[in-house]
Amino acid sequence: MSLTAALVLASALLHAIWNTAAKSVGDRWVSSALMGCGYLIAGLVTVLLRPSPDPESWPFLITSAILQVVYLLLLTSAYQHGDMSRLYPLIRGLDPLLVTIVALTVLGERISGWALFGIGMLCAGLAVLALGRGLPRRGDGIGLAVLTGCCIAAYSLVDGIGVRHSGEAIGYAGWMFVIQAPLLIITARWRGGADLVPRMRPHAIKGIVGGLLSFLTYGIVVWAQNRMPLSMVAALRETGVVWAVLLGAVLLRERLSRRGVIAAGLALAGAMLVDLT
Repeated sequence: MSLTAALVLASALLHAIWNTAAKSVGDRWVSSALMGCGYLIAGLVTVLLRPSPDPESWPFLITSAILQVVYLLLLTSAYQHGDMSRLYPLIRGLDPLLVTIVALTVLGERISGWALFGIGMLCAGLAVLALGRGLPRRGDGIGLAVLTGCCIAAYSLVDGIGVRHSGEAIGYAGWMFVIQAPLLIITARWRGGADLVPRMRPHAIKGIVGGLLSFLTYGIVVWAQNRMPLSMVAALRETGVVWAVLLGAVLLRERLSRRGVIAAGLALAGAMLVDLT
């Protein structure tokens, strides 16, 4: 296993850990505002210590920051209409599928047939996790989930192109969070209500640490996008969904069926196949 692939897999596990912590808060706007605070702290420290990205990357950087706030709004709306345990694997599973299609057909990337097969296995495993209890009914948030997945793929592609124009992956990540943090905090305040700040206080440490972990995972991903095909990075990153399901079962006592275990194994096997090729 290459160092780059190992770090992306580690970032997926970290992503699952902070996502589980955010879920335990029980208030998405509180966790979003607190993560925004963590983003701002990490971003400011990074931009003070690292060079700024090249000017050619700034349009991509700003576009991605906006797309990630749109993603949060879509994700929250989807969860208001459907079950998170069903929608989240579907949302995240669309990312490697769409990124692979665009990267191969538009950006001219080349990957092996085995890597492509592994991506297909991973997407199939995530689809089984999402649809394990049957097809969702009208009004279950399926349309919003698809839009959210498309938004993730869009900012993944924008970041992948932007970081390759930046000349400085970590500086790119730092400025991304400096730009994104105020947008995230303002959005959380707008949607979270007038009593948002008092609701934040009991969860302050957990939320800010989650924001710092999120910055670390994002920094690893954009660094890897400069060294690996975007389709492979997207596939390895989405193993975080499997870890999130397993952590939810262990820490939050969420139900995990035999089919869910098989689907998780299929997704992980696909990710390993991507890495080995």
